[in-house]
Amino acid sequence: MTAVAVSRVHHPVTTLGPGRRVGVWFQGCSVRCPGCISPDTWEPGRSLTSVGELVDALSCLSPISDGLTVSGGEPFDQPEALAELLTAWRAITSADVLVFTGHPFARLADWLTLHPGLIDALVAGPFLKDAPQSLALRGSDNQTLHLLTSLGRRNFASYERRATRADLRLDAMFDADGGVWFAGIPARGDFDRLRQRLRASGHQLILTERTTRL
Repeated sequence: MTAVAVSRVHHPVTTLGPGRRVGVWFQGCSVRCPGCISPDTWEPGRSLTSVGELVDALSCLSPISDGLTVSGGEPFDQPEALAELLTAWRAITSADVLVFTGHPFARLADWLTLHPGLIDALVAGPFLKDAPQSLALRGSDNQTLHLLTSLGRRNFASYERRATRADLRLDAMFDADGGVWFAGIPARGDFDRLRQRLRASGHQLILTERTTRL
């Protein structure tokens, strides 16, 4: 069974695609966009497991999930594991698949040709912290949304629009050691405003690059 480095798995994720989704964050990223919300997922070689063990976890969550969102880290840095995971997901549920990648869409053509139908919707391209942020489901407007299947067109066509404030929100999750991490696409400056409000209340926000496992 293929090895895979996974930072975390969480359910429900409500900010990265429609419905209450299961989220999988791959560990390791070769793109490393400045301003990334998840720098703790950059370092490779941590949190190794097998795709089989990951699929076992997803099998428990799939009956109560509206879809699977895969992010990172960079999922396409582990292309074989990604293909194996999504093939297994297709075998256990008809729920959709959304994948985020920092690579340009054209660079993924060979993988998508080899594995047709595994991804319903794909957000491609690096996050650019100085680019405008006006489109739904995207952190910066250079990123592109690709609807790759009929299911993807049905479930994600509504995201081909300008973002509203409701799109720029975050899920907050707490781990066993008291750390908190966020899932979603924040508005520019949200973390600076959070830091200021915490400081005004006598608290401190420390952004970490340490891997958190749930």
